[in-house]
Amino acid sequence: MEVLGEALDALDALSISVEDADAQTEAEQALFGEPGMPPPAEGWQRSRVIALFPDQAAADEAAALLQAQDFFEGCRVLGVAEVPEQDWVRLTQSQFAPVDITPEFWIVPTWHEPPAQAKTIIRLDPGLAFGTGTHPTTRMCLRWIAHRGAAHDFGRVLDYGCGSGILAIGAAKFGARAIDAVDIDEAAVASTRLNAEANGVQLNAGLPELAEGQYQTVLANILATPLKVLAPLLCSRVAVGGHLVLAGILERQAEELTQAYAPYCRLAVADREDGWVLMTAAL
Repeated sequence: MEVLGEALDALDALSISVEDADAQTEAEQALFGEPGMPPPAEGWQRSRVIALFPDQAAADEAAALLQAQDFFEGCRVLGVAEVPEQDWVRLTQSQFAPVDITPEFWIVPTWHEPPAQAKTIIRLDPGLAFGTGTHPTTRMCLRWIAHRGAAHDFGRVLDYGCGSGILAIGAAKFGARAIDAVDIDEAAVASTRLNAEANGVQLNAGLPELAEGQYQTVLANILATPLKVLAPLLCSRVAVGGHLVLAGILERQAEELTQAYAPYCRLAVADREDGWVLMTAAL
């Protein structure tokens, strides 16, 4: 696959992408894993490579040259097709519709009108930072916040690994007033500030050093491996009587997290969605 990619690059392909050839069929198999960790299983069995060229002649020439190469044995050209002119901005936007967290709580891109039943909304467009409300981990965290409701005193809130700031903004929408949102990525910090301003909420966003003292509510939607490493730090940030809310955990990793946090608190699965779990603890 690497050799084929290098060959397409040498043939001046404008872009190259690789996808599961069995996607959207009964043969498709979902794979979940974490960056830097061994894959839980082999990758998909068959790959489809898509290359974009500036014109038909360049694409036809590349197809002919590739088929003459030894390394192309076992591969075949599925076809060469013209890409029609489109409004790519509008096409991209069409992929992001409003997302319901609860029947009355929605995440709504700025190019959409809020649904009639939405009483609480977060205005959020896709950006460089993680967190648009479409991923199960984000949805479960927001559901936890929404189910606590505006009547609950969230106290001081820490969103650790804030990404787009969606969890911090969600907490603000449900009444939290003292919120720190931190991330190791400066682009995420900038995104959080912009999204908070767009939603008319107040919060403090910065690098992890911003977090000081203890919080009544600590939210961390990251991944299982860094969550295990961060166990002493995150638990030390939770005030007595406070809540720890963790996401980015696959169902098969729940026991690992329970053991990693056992010296500090008793984690329990509070929600499940599409192979992911939300784990919480009251300290």
